[in-house]
Amino acid sequence: MIAATALLSPVVQADNIYKFQDKDGIWHFTDKKPDEGQEFEAIFMQKEAEPRIKLRREGTESSPVYLLFNDFWGPVEVEFRLANAINVITEPALPARFVVPRQTEQMLVGIGSLDPQQGFSYQIQLSSVPGPPIAQRVQNSILQAPFPAGESYPISQGFLGTRTHNSPDSEYAIDIVMPVGTTILAVQAGVVMDIEEDFNKGGTNMKKFADKANHVRVLHEDGTMAVYAHLDLASVAIRAGARVKAGQRLARSGNTGFSSGPHLHFALQQNVGMQLVSLPFRFAASDGSNFEPRENQL
Repeated sequence: MIAATALLSPVVQADNIYKFQDKDGIWHFTDKKPDEGQEFEAIFMQKEAEPRIKLRREGTESSPVYLLFNDFWGPVEVEFRLANAINVITEPALPARFVVPRQTEQMLVGIGSLDPQQGFSYQIQLSSVPGPPIAQRVQNSILQAPFPAGESYPISQGFLGTRTHNSPDSEYAIDIVMPVGTTILAVQAGVVMDIEEDFNKGGTNMKKFADKANHVRVLHEDGTMAVYAHLDLASVAIRAGARVKAGQRLARSGNTGFSSGPHLHFALQQNVGMQLVSLPFRFAASDGSNFEPRENQL
């Protein structure tokens, strides 16, 4: 008997519909977002978050080979393990970690039977973390504010906030209260690694909304990544894979996903050997100084 089970969730989704009127007065309905500057109405279609890591099987029943496609526009580290393995041999030996470049499919593992006269069975356990693995945490990052100069907004949750920022990837995140539609700017130059802008709802039901926050993830030269979350529907002004400069417009703030009110969730993150962690940072001030963002600070 040969049996393999991949512990991956199926994907169900539907694209939003965009309605707009051209210069001749003709109405158009399309699932492709109109060009920037074109006024349009987005008709929300319920969907699920689409995975960026996609495992595929090739080979034969007796000698399967597993390949992984990285749909991020930046590297991803993955760990491949087997559970409940019976009469299995692998190349390479497992568990094993791989760094898969952006927009690349890479062969990971070949599997066969230790005793060719017997069947084999196993379950696949696959985990992934975005960004290049860096052993030491990056320190002393000084960033531009993620909104235009001259504007100020209160911070409702600062570093080590305990209300919702209680995991390694968010303990140094901040929540900035701002009206829906506020311009969001890049805090540092980099490459747009990932975009999600198709959700238009938010709420405090974590199970329902946890994975439905529109966001932009930007990979910086030092391997850190800035995450801008809870963005407005169809508001992202750049494309995935594009290079952005510090201060460049990225999107509009919103209230999507797991959220109790309009705000920007911002975090500086890093992959420390298969663990996504958030990092403390400081914002640059107009007078050349810098400061640590603190709760209730404007």
